[in-house]
Amino acid sequence: MIKNILNGIQAYSGALALISKLKLWKFFFVPIIISIITATVIILTAYGLSDNISDYITSLLPDWAENSWIKGIFSFISGIIILAIGLILYKHIIMALSAPFMSPVSEKIEVYLTGAERKNHRNTTFKEQLWRGIRINIRNLAKELLITIPILLLNFIPIVTIFSTVLLFLVQAYYAGFGNMDYTLERHLNYRKSVQFVRKNKGVAIGNGIVFILFLLLPVIGVILVLPMSVTAASIKTVKLLEEENLLLEHKILVS
Repeated sequence: MIKNILNGIQAYSGALALISKLKLWKFFFVPIIISIITATVIILTAYGLSDNISDYITSLLPDWAENSWIKGIFSFISGIIILAIGLILYKHIIMALSAPFMSPVSEKIEVYLTGAERKNHRNTTFKEQLWRGIRINIRNLAKELLITIPILLLNFIPIVTIFSTVLLFLVQAYYAGFGNMDYTLERHLNYRKSVQFVRKNKGVAIGNGIVFILFLLLPVIGVILVLPMSVTAASIKTVKLLEEENLLLEHKILVS
């Protein structure tokens, strides 16, 4: 698992150079706009809600409201919860809406890495790519929330806060990597087999997602570069994994 996580991270090393070499920046224009708008809305919402939630919780326990340090703790925890939910919504929104723009990027990277343009992969339209992106991200959003909510509740227990925060980070990373890998998988595997493939290679998905999440910690530049870098890195690694499993050579056209 650790080795695969490191492999997922390592794929980022050549991403920026490959984007420039293949002249892929034009494909990222619309997704970058989507990313900036979505991030701005979520950040403003989180900023406005964190204190409100803290005030509401302490209002239920008047004696606690008198202690500024307790109020501060609840404000901090509320911030983490809102930020976590905001990150979940952010990544699934931009991944779903960017799918039709990222699929051509992934395909060009595949052609470059393999030296051959595949004629046997699934030929999908803009609408089908968008629907696939929405479908896979709704599925991932539902599953991620089911896992995340219990972890967030653990944050109210001071002793386990650190461990639950790390676990929350890894869950976020996995589903971010999942979405990035699917831009390549959608050409070769149907919905069910794509899910199985990512589960099998979850270490790579986590590695890709770790850098994805870290990018978002960079002010402004993070939301601009996060998709270009993460999608390119995921495409590089996913193509190699498909090659290793001989899935790029499969002649059967799969239908979702």
